[in-house]
Amino acid sequence: MDWDKLKSFHAAAEAGSLTGAAELLNLSQSAVSRQISALEADLGIKLFHRHTRGLLLTEPGRVLFEAAVEVSARVTLAEAHLQDLRDEPSGALRVTAPTALGAIWLAPRLARFTAAFPQIKLHLLLADHELDVANLEADIAIRPWASRQNDLIQRKLMEVDQHLYGSEAYFDRKGEPESEAALDAHDFVAYGPRHLAPIPKLNWALSLGRETSADLRDPVIEVNTIAGMIKAIEAGIGLAGLPRYVAHEDDKLVRVLPDVVGPPFEIYMLYPQELRGSRRVAAFGDFLKAEAKSWRDAEG
Repeated sequence: MDWDKLKSFHAAAEAGSLTGAAELLNLSQSAVSRQISALEADLGIKLFHRHTRGLLLTEPGRVLFEAAVEVSARVTLAEAHLQDLRDEPSGALRVTAPTALGAIWLAPRLARFTAAFPQIKLHLLLADHELDVANLEADIAIRPWASRQNDLIQRKLMEVDQHLYGSEAYFDRKGEPESEAALDAHDFVAYGPRHLAPIPKLNWALSLGRETSADLRDPVIEVNTIAGMIKAIEAGIGLAGLPRYVAHEDDKLVRVLPDVVGPPFEIYMLYPQELRGSRRVAAFGDFLKAEAKSWRDAEG
């Protein structure tokens, strides 16, 4: 099969639309459409159901997509190995992280990495859902939980505490709690849907001061990103538990009940076994370890 046609098909199946595929491939939508139509003509089968909301794979399309995923992963791996044969670490490096961790902690530190390794082109992929690192959807993942996949190498970067935060806007309205027992008189911001929280036990503050962790207060608002939770706290809507790195440089967030520490969690760097010898991955791993140590030392 023609690789260009297969690549267009793979991108369209992943994106669910011709527009999304065109953006992924940096091609026009009409060019992607022509490639897919030509592939369907070559094979004599229909690969997609086309409707107003996008593209749905037919049964033959699903079979071909499974093969295309494997081919794409092998090509990506070959490109990675070729890039690592050069004298200096170079080429593309795709790093994925949860939105808040990536935007608030990682992104401001990347200038030091790009200055040290100007030939490495970073792609920072922020998403609160997991990208499949084992199948090379990204080269490196930074996650606030350990992986259960045996085909991934993981390195612990740091342990992070959580604390309770509010804002002056909230204190002007409701006052500042002086004890855990007083928290039932206060409003709370929570992550929701709760089972999709990108950090373990992120909603721990809802049971703070209650007899059991299952006895939860009802929050006044649920937000599906940590960045949105921060804005709600800043606006004075309520209190919430947050990781320390999220609130560290935000002067609008005020730590409440300073002696209270929420459940800590560990942050890991993960990458596929196939990239064990990659100089790009090694360079980024060394950078992350140094930044994590610097952050731990500064935080005490």
